[in-house]
Amino acid sequence: MTARVLIVDDVFANIRLLEARLTAEYFSVLTAMNGPQALDICERGECDIVLLDVMMPGMDGFEVCRRLKAAPSTAHLPVVMVTALDSPADRLAGLQAGADDFLTKPINELALLTRVRSLVRLKHLTDELRARASGTQGLGLPDPLALAASEDGMNGQILVIEDRQNIAERMSSALLQHHRVEIAPRGHEAGTRVAQGDYDVVILSLGLADTDPLRLVSQLRLNDKLRNLPVLVISDTLDDPRVVRALDMGVNDYLIRPVDRNELIARVSTQIRKKRYQDRLRENLQASMELAIIDPLTRLHNRRYLHSQLQALLADNAHRGAALSLLVIDLDHFKAINDQHGHDAGDDVLRECADRLRKIVRNIDVIARFGGEEFVIVMPDTESFAASRVAERLRAAVESEPVRIAGGNTVRVTASIGVATGIGDRTNAKALFKQADEALYAAKKSGRNCVRLAA
Repeated sequence: MTARVLIVDDVFANIRLLEARLTAEYFSVLTAMNGPQALDICERGECDIVLLDVMMPGMDGFEVCRRLKAAPSTAHLPVVMVTALDSPADRLAGLQAGADDFLTKPINELALLTRVRSLVRLKHLTDELRARASGTQGLGLPDPLALAASEDGMNGQILVIEDRQNIAERMSSALLQHHRVEIAPRGHEAGTRVAQGDYDVVILSLGLADTDPLRLVSQLRLNDKLRNLPVLVISDTLDDPRVVRALDMGVNDYLIRPVDRNELIARVSTQIRKKRYQDRLRENLQASMELAIIDPLTRLHNRRYLHSQLQALLADNAHRGAALSLLVIDLDHFKAINDQHGHDAGDDVLRECADRLRKIVRNIDVIARFGGEEFVIVMPDTESFAASRVAERLRAAVESEPVRIAGGNTVRVTASIGVATGIGDRTNAKALFKQADEALYAAKKSGRNCVRLAA
């Protein structure tokens, strides 16, 4: 997997060394020798990952990282601190600034390349979600990127998979001040537990005695529901080849024992922020998809969805020579309800009537709010006599009891229904709607609160 890597360092020799290593692995390399220049490149979206030195004049690497993670346009960008600083306090400062990892010079080349590939893989997934979310901003939804970037990574649900009780309890004690923590002491049962729970992060020991931890990683990544669940592995040594293998399999992060308490907290919070960032983007995408096909007031399908489904159902019925019925339902004297009780009361009536209609139709039927106080139901494989019986049940359901509106009052509501049926290829959507509308007009002319079939 290739990517655009930005190297930020004020020492030209350091840049050349990293550039040579990355170019040899077919990465595209950009360079910056100070913080402002790096921020400008990142804001223009010209890189996929940042390798950032800490000790720079003017604006140090910690400040650059904080600014990148605070801006909605760059909060998703992976940042790896690459520095000669190696104290626990320095590592913690980098992680608290939002860095995704902290590599100490001289750099282990295998660790560097593996980490870059792992972070870039996750970044590409986020890029796809961001692109889709950005396209929904004209729909009236909140800015998804700003919402996603505002996550603090606290109050997560953590599962620690560790069979050494004293170690598990120490990690739990460190995390409990910010999160909810559960311990799974038996690795062979952990897969089921993860699948049944709702966790934000899984911490997995590579020293499990009763199961192969990489096999467990494989099971998690093969499960569609758990594929994006952050997993942090803990190893006794960085030389353990399973650490590199785990990163290649999709593990998000790792820690080496002895585990620093504050670094554990910082890395877990980073993974929770990333997960919630992606969750927010997915939720926004789901909401935008619903807006395209769902009426927000009644939660029924909208007119656009109805027309697309009607065309498909008509084509299918024509192929099979089957009947399809169309019901047009109009609430009687609805304008009077709005005039007398206000539009909030009218909305209450529409929601309640939609619920009553929804309870009667079949799962294969398409029910939609067509506009205003008018509803349409498409019933595949339904002859006219059966459609008229269902229409009568729908009419009775609307009339069955008064609708409670705002203020504790009630109003009586009735509906007029027109029914039209097409068989095989002898009809089309426009003709079917015209027949159903004519039948509805006949029901209105007959005194309302009744069902009429098209001639």
